[in-house]
Amino acid sequence: MVNARPTVERRQLGLALKRLRERSGLSQLAAGQHIGKDDSRISKIEDGLATPKAEDLVKLLELYGVVGDERETIEALGAVARKRQPARAYIDLLPDSFQRFSDLEAAAAKIRTYEVAVIPGLLQSPGYIDALFAASDDVWWASSEVRRKNMGEFRRRRQELLWQAKEKELHFVIGEGALDEVNGSTEVMREQLGHLLNLIDTKPNLTVQMLPKTVPNNPARGGGLTVFEFGISLPRIGFASVVTGPSTFYDGGEDTSNMLRALYRISKLSLTPEETRIAINQKLETL
Repeated sequence: MVNARPTVERRQLGLALKRLRERSGLSQLAAGQHIGKDDSRISKIEDGLATPKAEDLVKLLELYGVVGDERETIEALGAVARKRQPARAYIDLLPDSFQRFSDLEAAAAKIRTYEVAVIPGLLQSPGYIDALFAASDDVWWASSEVRRKNMGEFRRRRQELLWQAKEKELHFVIGEGALDEVNGSTEVMREQLGHLLNLIDTKPNLTVQMLPKTVPNNPARGGGLTVFEFGISLPRIGFASVVTGPSTFYDGGEDTSNMLRALYRISKLSLTPEETRIAINQKLETL
């Protein structure tokens, strides 16, 4: 079954299957032979350009050694992907949604993000990550040291994957409030601002801008916008984040175009990258 365009669900399913195949150490050729198809079929599935039949998906999951809850989740995602639903907003309510977000993030050629009140996750320092999850503990979930530790480790793995892909284009706009508001302690914020400056100085594929609090006519005061771009062959995917709970993905051309226009407008209202570096350094000196 070949689809005209990859929806969010098909893209998530394809990337999840790619991750599972690579985890098992198998080639696309081996996977294709297992379901009686050639490797080009597996390539289309992993790119979200084709959806595997239910019986083929079961065979692939067996080949990859996927069992238990993980298998049930992938099978459920496959059922959603096969519905041929039109482009729309998509809320990922299945377990392990953060991993599927990470798959999209790792596959994107360009990532454009705006956050108004928090340092974007990919730019957070270790202390900032720990303080952020500690502040949410026993508020958004029952108090759990294990959960905090697992979430922190997952975020750090996302960062490691990101910086391994040196060809990826990264553009982050951060609201000034995120740089001023104390998360954890002044020591944590000192570490975080120094971490930001180090990333700016050492990552040539990274652009960081600060949006001053005094700038009028911000078209996205709620913040939490991300657009993933995958090159000319695959459509953009937009992502609107929330504090907790399921976030919303968009794959409709009009929706992602609107989000991209908002990100461009915010960038124009922000300080230049060099002005941003100076501003961050000044804030660090005053802490």
